[in-house]
Order: sequence, then structure tokens, then C-alpha cells
Amino acid sequence: MNQIVTLDEFIIRRQNDFQYATGELTGLLRDIGVAAKIINREVNKAGLLNILGTAQTSSNASGDTVQKLDLYANEKLIDCLKNSGECCGIASEENEDFIPIEGITGKQGKYIVVFDPLDGSSNIDVNVSVGTIFGIYRRKSKATATVELNDFLQTGAELVAAGYVLYGTSTLLVYSTGNGVNGFTLDPTIGEFCLSHQNIQIPKRGNYYSVNQGYYLKFDVEMRRYIDNCCDENLRLRYIGSMVSDIHRILFQGGIFLYPNTRKYPLGKLRLLYECNPLSFIVEQAGGKAMNCQLKRILDLPISQLHQKATIAIGSPAMVDDMKTFVERYSLPASINEHV
Repeated sequence: MNQIVTLDEFIIRRQNDFQYATGELTGLLRDIGVAAKIINREVNKAGLLNILGTAQTSSNASGDTVQKLDLYANEKLIDCLKNSGECCGIASEENEDFIPIEGITGKQGKYIVVFDPLDGSSNIDVNVSVGTIFGIYRRKSKATATVELNDFLQTGAELVAAGYVLYGTSTLLVYSTGNGVNGFTLDPTIGEFCLSHQNIQIPKRGNYYSVNQGYYLKFDVEMRRYIDNCCDENLRLRYIGSMVSDIHRILFQGGIFLYPNTRKYPLGKLRLLYECNPLSFIVEQAGGKAMNCQLKRILDLPISQLHQKATIAIGSPAMVDDMKTFVERYSLPASINEHV
């Protein structure tokens, strides 16, 4: 019989993988794990609690429609991150500005956490998988001072940890501290996340591509040519409408996820800080690649505002390279592309 290793036990055993190795990051990851259990409970009984559908606040800071469960997940993550005193500030897709967190007695938090509390939340109403995405940075301001905006405006390459929680047929927490990717499945009988997927490695290629193909005619020429090639190669289109779900499938089965710019969203629509950076960190740690549609590595993109948006192509390394080749081959000057 295989030994059961819980998330807490695994984090403690592996905390020396993290360069500071103080145990503070350990406590922070455990806080996120607790929040995930609470959110999972509510997701699974949402239809019974009148928290399905759209909230009275119709849109968030990023301009997206806010669901009731978004707000619930946001509140629970903030509450849990205040518990241990390891977190000095949070930034969420649901909040206009960052939120400083006061230290508890004898402790000054050294980390800030960014998150999308419930990615794909509109899928809740039709019982499709959703998820939480998070990233952790070490603060740059003095520990004795209040957290500042610049603490949050760090590139993805400066992440010290990132991960996601997938609420589906089973609930999984996948995370990395920069030394591989590991997954944990929630065992509801004991209320613990248990190690189920160790050292996840993304296949070099896959049989799937994931894109909202309904916007095909609004994509740039080079992206349309790449999508045409995916069809010519008999790749299967899979698009769930929840980035966490699509990326999770690609991690295990290979493939590529695309969210290009359109005429309506010339800079892209996904949030760099809350979605693109954490998931790119995970995918790279699993051996994959992530770049924007201008062929720049996602984790190197400078960030100047909390709700900055980006395009993305992410997944199996060989397939991202293929996309890059098509963009380089078919790119038109901007003045021409606008009229194609």
C-alpha cells in the first residue's frame, strides 16, 4: 500500500527547495490550501445556497461580469491569507487596487499574493469545471513598512511560487516553488489534499489545440494561418472557457492554448498578473513554453499596472515553437494587418 503524503507534509519536506527556506512560504501555501477547501465546499453545493448567477456588482476591475461565487471565493482567500501573518498584501482580479495586510504580533509578512479567485466562474451555472489561480512574490519594500504598488509590479520570472486549484470531478491543487510541479487531490473522506501527481512533465507535443475559434475572423492573419494548420494536422479542438481547465488538460495530454488579440481587444484580454504569469510559471516548470503573440516570453514581460492584459500561446514546447514559426512567416506590417 502506497504511503499517503498530505499537502502539509509534502510542503514541509520540500521547503528546503526554496532558497530562503524559512518556513514562511510553507505557512502561506497551507493558508491557500485551507481557502481552496472552503471554496471547493461552496462550489459543490452552490446550487443549494443561492450563490449561482451574477452578483449585483455587474463587473470587476478588469471589466468582466462578476458572478456571486467570484465574490465569495475572493473573500475567503483574503480571510485565509490574513491568518498566518506571512502575507503582507494581496491583489485580486476582483479588486480595483491592492489590499495591504497588517502584520500580526511579532511577525512581519514578507510575501504578497496575487490571484484570480474563480477562473471560468460563469461555467458554475452549467456544472463545468472552474479553478483558482495564484502567484506568490517576495516583497521588495521594507518589511517594517506598508506594502507598496511596486511590490506587485514584478515580472513573472520573479515569482517564488505559483499554482492553481481545479474544482472538477475531483479537486486538485497543483503548485511549484521553482523546482518541478506536483499535484494533490482532495480526499473528502479525510479533508486533506494528498499527493497524487509527482513531478508533472508536459508532453513535447499533443493532439489538442485550445482557442475560442468563434473569434477566428477577428484574429490576425498569422494566427488564422496557424489555426488552419492545426485543422490540417487533424488536431482536435478543445475549449472549455476556463483557462485552468484547459491548461490542466494540456499539462497531462499535451497541446497548445491560444488567446490571441482581436480587433476588440488589441492588447489581449487575459490578465498578466493573475492568470498568464502564474500559469506560465507552472507550464515552464513542467517543461513547456509560454509566450505572447508578439513572441515575447510571458515571464519576462514588464508589468506597469495591476490589471494589465496580455495575449498568450502556452503549452507543449514543440507546438509553441510551431506557432512562433507561423507568426514569423505570415506576419504583416501593422498598417496592413489592421485592414485584413
